[in-house]
Amino acid sequence: MSIVEIIKTRRSVKQFKSDPVSEGDLLSWLEAASYAPNHRMNEPWEILMIGTETRAALKHKTDFGGAPVVLALLSKSAATPFERDENVMAVSCFAQNFLLAAHEAGAGAYWASLGALPHNRIILGVPEDYDVIGVFGIGYPAEIPPLKPRTPVTSKITTRP
Repeated sequence: MSIVEIIKTRRSVKQFKSDPVSEGDLLSWLEAASYAPNHRMNEPWEILMIGTETRAALKHKTDFGGAPVVLALLSKSAATPFERDENVMAVSCFAQNFLLAAHEAGAGAYWASLGALPHNRIILGVPEDYDVIGVFGIGYPAEIPPLKPRTPVTSKITTRP
């Protein structure tokens, strides 16, 4: 599959099979994700593996679709607001690389923003000066959602003189 096909066929998975994700595969996808662009090679991402007790405390409405793995991606603190923005952007690129690597291997993910809520930050033990980019359920899809239509990219382009 070409990278363009991988990008266009990746979906947010809502329901997962109970099949386990091997630690080797997970680490391989995270390693691939670590090649994301990041300013001054500061690698601002941190990965928080979420166990069963913490997962239950988060009270996600579908328990992450029964995903066998749940993790959070955190963005490290920064000295200035601009550097914070750079970190968040880099970790978002890390997340996209991770999603694409997992998809290429036949796995899928559900990206939830609930980790950013104040009470969930406490449950996750996230330092006050860190950002939670997302909480991800990861596994093998029980079903693959259909493609949703996209706005033509040409309607999003502005040219300045």
